[in-house]
Amino acid sequence: MPGTVAQEQPDRLDTSGYALEVEDRFDGPRLNRRLWLPYYLPHWSSREAAAARYAIGGGLLRLRIEEGQPPWCPEYDGQVRVSSLQTGAFSGPVGSPVGQHRFDRRAVVCEAQPDVRLYTPQYGLFEMRARAVADPDAMVALWMIGYEDEPDRSAEICVFEIFGRDVEPGRAKIGMGVHPFGDPRITDDFEAVELPVDVCDFHVYAAEWTPDRVLFYVDGRLVRTVEQSPCYPMQFMLGIYEFPDARRAGAPTGTYPKEFAVDWFRAYRPVLSGALMDGLM
Repeated sequence: MPGTVAQEQPDRLDTSGYALEVEDRFDGPRLNRRLWLPYYLPHWSSREAAAARYAIGGGLLRLRIEEGQPPWCPEYDGQVRVSSLQTGAFSGPVGSPVGQHRFDRRAVVCEAQPDVRLYTPQYGLFEMRARAVADPDAMVALWMIGYEDEPDRSAEICVFEIFGRDVEPGRAKIGMGVHPFGDPRITDDFEAVELPVDVCDFHVYAAEWTPDRVLFYVDGRLVRTVEQSPCYPMQFMLGIYEFPDARRAGAPTGTYPKEFAVDWFRAYRPVLSGALMDGLM
């Protein structure tokens, strides 16, 4: 069944039935390395090449694309530049095609990574307060991927993604939904929903992941429901991307640094009821 867009008087986000499990307010002097790895899929490249540019201060995480920043993986992803955090890592040995989010069928592991599970929940409610960027070459996103210790545990839940090219004054298209990648149980169900929201200001984006469906919210209002659900632990990916190869001829490059600001991240675990217990079995 395809995802649906909420119409008049959409439901409100309800955190009853959930208990706060993880909260990061980015109010310390350093990144919480017990929660976040500051690299983007480093097994397809290297930790040095895939290292995030970021700053923490004033209660904000600021992920940045800097003017002199090199592409993260030119062998397989061209001139794309990324500053991203993730809450897990898994890959095979050097030369192996085994690794999380194999976005290009040519990709092989270039640098072996230790297996890391910092935060890999299965089901829950997840929220982030963040500010996007209107730069036409940039995209910001919070998404989840399967830990992929088994090849078919590879679906994606996109909590939100915002391309700068889709941002207008007071309006924006906000992507949300699920992608199967290597999971045969999931059907691609993703939509960029246009909303009357100034995404260059702070807003709260959320996903409620249950055994039956995934519900997507913006500022506490239900925007979209997908009637299917990955059934294995997933990790978080949080980042800003620059796609210079997609730039229109003559289009401005924007100013640097290009910045994705995050105020806080919260994750709630379900308080298990009998029905949810059945879904987890």
